[in-house]
Parts: sequence; C-alpha cells; structure tokens
Amino acid sequence: MAEGPIAAVAASMQERLDGMPPGRAAQRDFLGTYRRTTLAVGDAVARGDFEDPAWVEDWDVAFAGFYLTALDGDLTGGPVPRPWRLAFGARESLPSLVHVLLGVNAHVNYDLPQTLLAVITDADFTDDALLDRRRRDHERIDAVLSARVAAEDGELAARSARGLVDRALAPLNRRASRRFLREARQKVWHNTVELQKARLAGADAYATRLAELEVLAAARIADLLAPGQVLLRLAVAGFGVTLPPP
Repeated sequence: MAEGPIAAVAASMQERLDGMPPGRAAQRDFLGTYRRTTLAVGDAVARGDFEDPAWVEDWDVAFAGFYLTALDGDLTGGPVPRPWRLAFGARESLPSLVHVLLGVNAHVNYDLPQTLLAVITDADFTDDALLDRRRRDHERIDAVLSARVAAEDGELAARSARGLVDRALAPLNRRASRRFLREARQKVWHNTVELQKARLAGADAYATRLAELEVLAAARIADLLAPGQVLLRLAVAGFGVTLPPP
C-alpha cells in the first residue's frame, strides 16, 4: 500500500503490537486483526473503490484514533470507555475469535457513530446529495470487511484451538459475521443521526445521548461475555445497539 495517513495508522498499530506486554491476548488479537483490516481499507482507497476517497481516508484515520486512545488508556492506566473496558478485561483464555468479536462490537457500536460525526459536519447533514454519498461510502466499507472475514477466521484459527462445535460452525460463522456487519452499520447510521440531533441541541444534550450509547454498547459486551456460543447469541440478539428516542 502507498504511503499516506492510513499506512501511518497501520504502522502505529504495528508499533503497539511489537511493544505489547505479556498477558494481553484480548488486546493483541483485536489489534492484529484491525491492522490487517486497516491495510485492506487503504488498498480499497488506492483502487478507487469509494466515491470520495479523501473523505474515507479521513474517516478511517479518525475511526482508528478512537480505538487507539482506548487501547493506550488501558495500557497506561488511563480512562477507558466502558465498552472497551469490558472488552479489554475479558479473560485471556477465551478463543481469539471471541476477543476479536468483543473488540469489533465495542468499536462499531460505540466508536463508529462518534467517528462519523467527527467527519460529517452539521452543514453536511443538510445537504442530501452529499449525505447520500457519505452513506454509500460508509456502506462500501462492508465489502472490504466482508472480504476479510474468511481470511481473519483462518488467522484466528491458527492461533486458537477450536472445539468440534466451533469447527462445524465455521462456515455459518463467516456468513453470520457478514450479516452482523451489515446490520450493525444500519444501526450505526441511526445512532449517528440521533447524536447529530443532540449535538445541535447543545453540549449537555450531546453528552447525555453519548452516555446512553456507552451504556447500551457496554451492556451488549456484557451479554457477549456470558457463557455459550457468541455467534449464536448474536444471531438471536443482533449485533448493533439502537438509541431510543430521547
């Protein structure tokens, strides 16, 4: 991939991987997956897969920033949002796939709506044509992520022993993962619109709605940490979370 902001973010992730202390399986599993996915997004930008590649590049860098801030907080004893605190605190003996799913859930449900607001101004929200382009590029990310599902499943399987049930469910898990990503992104867009309405109402209204989203995202992580098949639980309860009316 050519040098640029996304390549710089991937290099920053590699530095954190290289310096990761022992006993950090939850952080390492997700970080490795995220780095490879970030490189795949960079490749898609370079291929011209998006209507506004410069915007997607800004979005990708901002998105990674929320995660890296949470990771650095966890590694240094700083503040960490509740969804990430639960994901990072998951016991190390869990399969790598579960660590990654917890991280994806926290990142998509809690960080992604904030990221979209960081790169879509209030004026942009009044421009229907521009907003449609933003939404389409937001949805095109699904194609990049879906293309990574099988490859990442292989990466994780190589590092984590799987039982008979896990191996039998692998093809279903890959199809389900793609569906969960699509479902979550639809809910993310809804939550982004709700947060933008709150942003227009003022800082206090925004802080209140963001706190609601943090609670919902953390509750979903707690649910995924319960005993049993994570993907089967996701199939029942869904992946994303939805902000109710204020």
